[in-house]
Amino acid sequence: MTPGEIVTCKVDLAMIHDSSGPRRLKPMLERLGAKVWDPSKVVLITDHYVPAYDDESRRIIRITRDWVREAGIDNFHDEQGICHVVLPERGHLRPGMFAVGGDSHSPTGGAFATYMFGIGATEMLGVLVTGEIWLKVPHTIAMDFDGAFAPGVAAKDAILFLIGRFGLDGGQYQAVEYRGPAIRALPMQERMTLCNMAAELGAQTGLISSDAVTQEFLKLQNLEAWESDEDAPLLAHHRFNASELAPQVAAPHSPSNTRPVTEFGDVRPQLAYIGACTGAKLEDLRMAARVLNGRKSVIRLLVAPASLRDENVARNEGTLQVLLDAGAELLPNGCGLCAGYGEHLLPENLVAISSTARNFQGRMGAASSQVYLGSPYTVAATAVAGRICDPRELLQ
Repeated sequence: MTPGEIVTCKVDLAMIHDSSGPRRLKPMLERLGAKVWDPSKVVLITDHYVPAYDDESRRIIRITRDWVREAGIDNFHDEQGICHVVLPERGHLRPGMFAVGGDSHSPTGGAFATYMFGIGATEMLGVLVTGEIWLKVPHTIAMDFDGAFAPGVAAKDAILFLIGRFGLDGGQYQAVEYRGPAIRALPMQERMTLCNMAAELGAQTGLISSDAVTQEFLKLQNLEAWESDEDAPLLAHHRFNASELAPQVAAPHSPSNTRPVTEFGDVRPQLAYIGACTGAKLEDLRMAARVLNGRKSVIRLLVAPASLRDENVARNEGTLQVLLDAGAELLPNGCGLCAGYGEHLLPENLVAISSTARNFQGRMGAASSQVYLGSPYTVAATAVAGRICDPRELLQ
């Protein structure tokens, strides 16, 4: 295959959730009189409308659970956390797989050297019926980070920097590959953050070659190594010195409105939110705890762990208690505020700082609210300082 060629691919795995899944797909399958091509290759996860709290959410979850039984879906994870985190933690991804997801942040799978990207309900219908999908073979854009990230600088800062530098369409719907020693040194969940937000960079997917970190996280006996060919042509190749990167903050109302954290010191949010697939995994909770340890939040602090399993590990190791001692309010595992769902939506004119992936106007509540994006380090530091704060001030 060569970049630009149109190919039809067999799908190794299709992931859907309660929002993009049965409530949309079941009626279409029934109209076609069609069944799922291979139920063993479908993973369904409830995360957008959980916990159900009104008639509409209860209806959506009921449809989801009923369809699981009707279609014979064995890989069903109900109220276990956000799909992009639950999918790999339950062992569904492997290097070299070709996968699609019914959610725009499906490129998260690329952290495991799985080629994975998001598709809409109509395309997912075609996958569920045929087990295949067409795509245009992408070009590769390489993002190389030399050196090492400084303490208090996270993968979230790196991807916000890239989005600020290249814009929301900088990925040109191609494959963005993250490379270099700074990337290789990242733990798996930090790699997931980079690939997750390839969506905000405008890429089809984000990719990181498989290595010992991949093997350890997936608990594989034998790792299949997937990496770019040495002579593979690149659409673009960008190099950065990781040690020079400062914590980044994106101002309302776009992830591309990114500048160094030091330029936002006069902003005083009333709420700090640590949540979402890109901001509340176990590694993210640990980052926040490093800042909050022995300190108190002076503004309202909400924490929604990305998965039940990560929450339990954080509880057992003491990380969660550090957050609670700092004054955090614990919310359920799920997309919650990031998906504009639940009982904690932002009211009119509220200013918040969040570890989520997007801060588009009205996404997390009232259109008049303002959301700044930062790493869990930065969100936690802001909660303590009462102003947008460089976490390096508190980690010395």
